[in-house]
Amino acid sequence: MSGDDQATTNEAELERIFAATVADYDRRAGEFWERTRNHDVAQNVDALLRWVKREAGACILDFGCGPGRDLKVFSDAGHTAIGLDGCVSFVEMARAYSGCEVWRQDFLALDLPDRRFDGVYANATLFHVPRRELPRILGQIRSTLKADGILFASNPRGNDEEGWSGERYGVWHSVEGWRSFLSDAGFVELEAFLRPNDLPVEERRWLATVWRKVQ
Repeated sequence: MSGDDQATTNEAELERIFAATVADYDRRAGEFWERTRNHDVAQNVDALLRWVKREAGACILDFGCGPGRDLKVFSDAGHTAIGLDGCVSFVEMARAYSGCEVWRQDFLALDLPDRRFDGVYANATLFHVPRRELPRILGQIRSTLKADGILFASNPRGNDEEGWSGERYGVWHSVEGWRSFLSDAGFVELEAFLRPNDLPVEERRWLATVWRKVQ
C-alpha cells in the first residue's frame, strides 16, 4: 500500500470512528439527558473556574457540551460560555436549554478561533479522540486558549486501552500516559483528582486534571 493509500485508509477509519460514536449519542440523546442532567459535577466546574480566577466574564468553551447542563452553569455564573459538540441532537438541546451559542463541530476536524478562550472545559469528551490524533487535537485546543489559558479534562482511567465499547470508540488512558500527552502538547499540570468523590478511592474511575497553557 502506498503512502497516499495508507493516508486515505486512516482518514476513512477516523471518519468511521467519529460518525459511529456520534450516531450512538444521537440515537440515545434523550436517554443520555435524563441519565446525566442531575449529575453533580460542581467539583469539575469549580476546578476550572478556580484557576481561571475570574468571578465573572471569562470566555469558556465547553468542549463536548452534550445537552448543555454545564454550559448553562457557566452562563448563569456570568461567564460567556460557548458550547461545541459533534452530535446534532445535543447541539439543538444545548442551545434550547442554555440559551448559549453552540457550535456543531467534529472533534477530529475542529475549526477553532485563535486565542479566544480563557478556559476550555472538556468533561468526559477527549477520551473519544483516538490516541494517534490526540496530539493534534490538543494542539488546536492550546491554540484556542489565551495566554495562560486553562484546560480542564476528565476521562475514564485505564491502562491505555483503545477501541470500541459498544457503538462508541474510546481510549482509557493511564494517569502517566495522559500526563505525557498533555505535557508534550505544551501544558503544565495544576491539579488532579479522582471522581466521583462519593465513592471509595479505589472505585473512582474518572481522572480529572487541570492544566495551564505554557507560553
